Amino acid sequence: MAEVLYISYDGLLEPLGQSQVLPYLRRLAKRHRITIVSFEKPLDWIDLARRTALQIDVQSANIEWHPLPYHKKPSLIATAWDVARGISLCRSLVREHGIRVVHARSYVASLIALHLKQHLKLAYLFDMRGFWPDEKVDAGTWSSASPVYHLAKSYERRFLMSADAVVSLTDAGVAAMRRFTYLRGRDIDFTVIPTCADLDRFVPREPARTGPFTLGYLGNAGGWYRFEPVAAAFEAIRKRRPDARMLIANHGQHNLIQGHLAAQGVPSRSVDILKVDFIDVPNVISRMDATAFFIEPTFSKQASAPTRLAEFMACGVPCLINDGVGDTGRIVRDAGAGVVIDKISNAAAADGALQLLMIANDPVVRESCIATALRHFSLDSGVEAYDALYRRLSKED
Repeated sequence: MAEVLYISYDGLLEPLGQSQVLPYLRRLAKRHRITIVSFEKPLDWIDLARRTALQIDVQSANIEWHPLPYHKKPSLIATAWDVARGISLCRSLVREHGIRVVHARSYVASLIALHLKQHLKLAYLFDMRGFWPDEKVDAGTWSSASPVYHLAKSYERRFLMSADAVVSLTDAGVAAMRRFTYLRGRDIDFTVIPTCADLDRFVPREPARTGPFTLGYLGNAGGWYRFEPVAAAFEAIRKRRPDARMLIANHGQHNLIQGHLAAQGVPSRSVDILKVDFIDVPNVISRMDATAFFIEPTFSKQASAPTRLAEFMACGVPCLINDGVGDTGRIVRDAGAGVVIDKISNAAAADGALQLLMIANDPVVRESCIATALRHFSLDSGVEAYDALYRRLSKED
C-alpha cells in the first residue's frame, strides 16, 4: 500500500473532478492511502449541500481531502499565490503522513509536485492531461511569442525530464513528445491511460430505443468544440427524417447553441436543451440513438481524449467525429463504431450524418461501440494502470 498525495488544480466539485478524478481515486483508495489537495472555485464552494455531500463521499471512500481556494485574477499572481499555498500545505502533509509518491494532475499541480520531488525526494508522477501551453496558444489566449508561453514550455521540459513516470491520454501525444528535441534518446517512462468511463454507470440501454431518431449532444459547445457543423449534421438528418429530434445536455451556452441551430434552419420544436448534473448523464445518453461532436484538430489536441467519447461508446451510442484529435479517429474507424470525417465543414458533417443515420441502430455497430469501450475506456483498466504506477514508484513489490 503506497502513501500517495494527489494534487489537482481542478476542484473536486467541478465536473472534471466528478468524472475524471474521484471515480479513479475511490477505487485506488481501496489499495493505497490517498490524500487529495484540490483548488475549489468560489461558486462551487458556496454550495453547502454539494460540498457536504462530497465531504461525506470522500470520507466514506477513506480519502483524506484538503481543499484550498482557487484564485483567478490577476492571473499570474493568483496562480503563484495558489502554488505557494499548495507547497506549504503539501510539505506539511508529506511530513505528517510519510508520503512517498506525488501524483500531479496537469501543469500547475506539477509546479507543486516538482518542488516536493526536489526538496523532499518524493517520486513524481506527471499526469499531463494534454499539451497545456499549446492549448493556450491554439485557443488564442496566449501568443507563441509571449514570455508566459515560453516560461510554461520551459516548465513542461522540466516536468518531463524530472518525472519518474509520465501519463499521457493518447499514443499520439506520446509520439509527439518523443519528437521533442530534448527527449530524443532519453528513456522516459510513458504510460497511456485515456479518459475512462465508469462502466458500472454508463451501460447500454435495454431494450433498444423506440420512437423518433434522436441525435444527442453532451457538454461544451464552444472553445475547441465546433457546434455549427453539429447543427448542420442534424438539419441533414431532419431533412431525411422530419420527425427526428435533437437532445442537448449543456451548461451555460444555450443561447450560443440556439443561434447555431437557427442559422442552419433547425426549428426550435425539434430540439430539447437540458441542464443536467453529472449523476444524470447516463440517463440522458440512454435517450439518444447517436451523437455528433467536432473538435479543432490543433497540435495540442494530439494529446487529448474527450471524456464524452468513452461515455457514449460505453452506452452503445455510435459517434460522428472528426479526425486529428488524439487517438479518437483511429479508434472509432478501426472499430466500426461510428463515422469519422477527415476535415470539419458543414458539408462534411451533413454527409457524415447521413452515414450515421444508416448505421445508428445496427446491432453490430452497437456491439462494436460497447466492445470498444471495454477495450479502451474501462475505468477498471485505468485504475489497474495507476495502481501499477503507484506500486512501482513507491518501490512496492
